[in-house]
Amino acid sequence: MPALKLPELPYAYDALDPYMSAETLEFHHDKHHNAYVTKGNELLEGTGQENASLEEAMVWSFKNKPGLFNQLGQHYNHIHFWNVMKENGGGTKLPSEVEKLINDSFGSYDGFKDEFTKKGAGQFGSGWVWMALSNEGKLEITGLPNGENPLVHGSTPLLGCDVWEHSYYIDYRNARPKYLEAFVDNLINWDYVAELLSKAK
Repeated sequence: MPALKLPELPYAYDALDPYMSAETLEFHHDKHHNAYVTKGNELLEGTGQENASLEEAMVWSFKNKPGLFNQLGQHYNHIHFWNVMKENGGGTKLPSEVEKLINDSFGSYDGFKDEFTKKGAGQFGSGWVWMALSNEGKLEITGLPNGENPLVHGSTPLLGCDVWEHSYYIDYRNARPKYLEAFVDNLINWDYVAELLSKAK
């Protein structure tokens, strides 16, 4: 794997206003994500994982080198996070294959939204809430601590939301449920979720 690189955001800093401010994105992307990239490159040296893919190195470090995993996991998660949001995102108009799977797995879109926002709000401390495709082909929603993601637990991540305070404190203070609701209603890039789903299948 070549050295980790901070990706460009796929939209302008102010594109997600008013649901996620330019100030939040600047801090979150330019400072927090960049810090994971810098530290990750430092800790990768001498591990034998320098030529592995990000996914391979991340899964390996989860089992073997927790300090490195913290950086690689967060790098992987944040690449996903930037792509799974877009301007004028969210809402109930979903690509048909995603909608069908959501209905099969949660009963309805509302069932998905309720479980996703509750699991995210209930994730103790820092972490992420994920919707993932299990090996049985069903969708599952789970809250995971720190930089963990479904990939290191054997599932395919389709939709992740960062619930570390730095992702919402500037805009929502301590109102994490409000942030999660805004994410689902106004920010999710469902086309990107559909793309990940078709790759997984």
